[in-house]
Amino acid sequence: MGSIWFFEDSQLFKVLCPHKLKRYKKDHSFDAYKKSDYIYFEEDSANKVYLIEKGKVKIGYYSEDGQEVVKAILTRGELFGEKAILGEDRRSEFAQSVDNSTSICPIGVKTMHELMRDNQTFSLKIYKFIGMRFKRLERRLQLLLFKDTKTRLMEFMNELKDDFGYCCPYSGDTIIQHPYTQRDIANLIGTSRPTLNILMNELKESNRIDFHRKEIRLKNVA
Repeated sequence: MGSIWFFEDSQLFKVLCPHKLKRYKKDHSFDAYKKSDYIYFEEDSANKVYLIEKGKVKIGYYSEDGQEVVKAILTRGELFGEKAILGEDRRSEFAQSVDNSTSICPIGVKTMHELMRDNQTFSLKIYKFIGMRFKRLERRLQLLLFKDTKTRLMEFMNELKDDFGYCCPYSGDTIIQHPYTQRDIANLIGTSRPTLNILMNELKESNRIDFHRKEIRLKNVA
């Protein structure tokens, strides 16, 4: 997994969450959300950033014709609402809980700036994280605008391979153990679940992949 995308892997969770710091602990608590609850809406005041302690969160916006566009689905250890760090006053997207037991660590922008000011290494990692996320979102939006659904799926599986994949030493296949449901994947590549099922089964029949509930095996066909 990429340490920039998963704070628990680079131990930033311990640094970032105010609940773990004596200076902030007494004034801090986790927020709980059920499935479909909104953490914030478009145009809400951007005065906090959020760290996912448990569950999944969908980030997106609504197009001019009212269609929902999903930009990302984030899981445990990931940060969102990060544009507030850069001075965003109002949200340009919504954040919505995907699970029935999502737990969020809210961090005030002032607290975040204090943490970044007091720890240069942490500050550099945060800015690198923001830059990489913007780059990835820009790439995904380009795919949605200019590529067909099958290409978007293959590109998404390449992202999953980078984040969650490992090589099986016996077969040479790449095993991807990921946190997404089929609905999540369909939302992220801008298609329907039936279309996604058709494409996944086509790839399976051509012996390019195999898949189960939250595992995809990219076959070594060389």
